[in-house]
Amino acid sequence: MVDTLRGIIRNRQYGTQVQDFSGLRFGNITPTDLDGLIEYKNRGYVLIETKYRDSKLPDGQRLALERLCDDLQRIKPTLLIIAWHETDGDIDVAETSVAEYRFKRKWRVRKGTTKELITAFLGNLDG
Repeated sequence: MVDTLRGIIRNRQYGTQVQDFSGLRFGNITPTDLDGLIEYKNRGYVLIETKYRDSKLPDGQRLALERLCDDLQRIKPTLLIIAWHETDGDIDVAETSVAEYRFKRKWRVRKGTTKELITAFLGNLDG
């Protein structure tokens, strides 16, 4: 039976809670977040970070996600996507625009949606 509720927002009231990481400061390092993670059939990983319009990924977050992607790549194929959205409401991540992505230790640019890029990546994993 297909779970039609997978991926939908279930507890909207908790989605508005802001996490305060200020007590977890180590020198000039504080935690960062990641907007999405897919572990696909024990074959690979997809990491997703969304930003509003042309917002730049902060240097510290960029470095942390880049290193995470590269470290995971040593184990399994790993794709890191930085995507833009232009909404003040719920973000349909599948339809966000790919700003750039990282694969095999290189940053790359590709036009299209996050869903299109992930579909192509997973298709290669399925061979």
